[in-house]
Amino acid sequence: MLLSPYIGWRAIQGDERDAWIRTVAIAFAATGGTNFRRADLTDADFTSATLKSTDMRKATLTRTCFYQTQKLDRVRLGITYIKDAQVRQLLITRQGQAQTFDRKNLRGVNLQGANLADASFIGADLSQANLQDTDLSRAKLVQTQLDYTDLTGATLTGACIEDWGITPETQLNGVQCEYVFMRLADNLDPNPRRKPDDWNKNFEDGEFSDFIAPMVQTLDLYHNQVDDPRLIAMAFQQLTETHPDAELDIVSIEKRGKHRDKVLIRAETSPQANHSELHHDYFTTYNELQALSPAALQQLLAEKDGQVKRLTGLLEAAIKRLSISAQTYNNQGDTMSESKGNISITSGDGSKISGLAGAGESITGSAIGEISGTVSVAINELPESPEPDKPGIKELLAQLQAAIEAEAHLDEDDKAEALEQVKMLAEAGQNPQEKGNQKMAKRATTMLKGIIVGLPTAATLFEAWNKVQPLITKSFGL
Repeated sequence: MLLSPYIGWRAIQGDERDAWIRTVAIAFAATGGTNFRRADLTDADFTSATLKSTDMRKATLTRTCFYQTQKLDRVRLGITYIKDAQVRQLLITRQGQAQTFDRKNLRGVNLQGANLADASFIGADLSQANLQDTDLSRAKLVQTQLDYTDLTGATLTGACIEDWGITPETQLNGVQCEYVFMRLADNLDPNPRRKPDDWNKNFEDGEFSDFIAPMVQTLDLYHNQVDDPRLIAMAFQQLTETHPDAELDIVSIEKRGKHRDKVLIRAETSPQANHSELHHDYFTTYNELQALSPAALQQLLAEKDGQVKRLTGLLEAAIKRLSISAQTYNNQGDTMSESKGNISITSGDGSKISGLAGAGESITGSAIGEISGTVSVAINELPESPEPDKPGIKELLAQLQAAIEAEAHLDEDDKAEALEQVKMLAEAGQNPQEKGNQKMAKRATTMLKGIIVGLPTAATLFEAWNKVQPLITKSFGL
């Protein structure tokens, strides 16, 4: 009896040890109160309302306004985002400056006009949120999901937007932004990848939206750690089967992170695809696969078709690039010059790597020449076009090889990677109608597309690819 008042007070204050007491008390108090259970409260406005003893279990709270509400902590919450005490306080006060909301589920919150300067939202889900006129100056938006989020009039000056998940449906009208950072700052590099690159220049009004627009066309699947590439392949295959209308097509597999130990998969989708739903479904499946026992996983793998195995091989080839090492070189920033030392590139098992480079390493000119030579050999083994006035696979690939080697906007690493894909096309071109070769050709064209898509439209290779790619596709019957 003596402890009861103290325990009751502790439960009301939100002590996790007594959460069950709090839940029972609120449920009892809500009996006969206002009932919004299962109600659609999308865009509803509860500004300054008193919500004590209100039942909001299973209610739809998309962009619902809770600004300056009273007794929001006494609501019967269910599993909505207002279950989080920190989030409740943010919704009521709209003051989140310099606070940390990493990996929180903030999907559908209404933070219009909130002060979120210097706040951290690393890995958080802010999809479908109302962030109109919100101050996100210097905010950490690393891997933050912003599908269908309204950022109209928001301030993003100084924000870090590394791998953020914006989509064509993200509203960026009137965004105020003088500059952003493309990488998260650390002690070694406090100002990484500033855009615009010139520290004496800032974005003019409206320029930021134009700058970021080309980056919103893909579904981005970011992995902090990859223990088993097969899980990624299986999860992606499941996603394509579950959402056939999304027309998913991988365009690139990129290494990320300070130590290049993280992987970002970019996939093209149909214009109407819901990126937020796709992202959620993919990682739900991926996490379920991670929880399987080794025996259950092996059995599941045995049941999967060849597409999973092929994608696994592609992922493993990309991830192996993480273990590439360079010996006997002089590091000049992020590049190495042939005149400063000889580079020997080997994989973790000691085998030679052709055309690939890891973090901080660059393929030398001589290595590019060696790769180009092997590509030329593969192309020359193809038959000549039977029609002199119409180029065949051999002639098309020769054109593509020349354009890659001459492209000034590609660094040596990307040239090497692109040439490797041309070599794969040449090998597949020995029998272009064979099903396995067609799939190999499709994978190679997808990888090339991922390399070329970031080039300026005036680039020589960009123009050459637009002319050659449809003919290559037709030659392989894709």
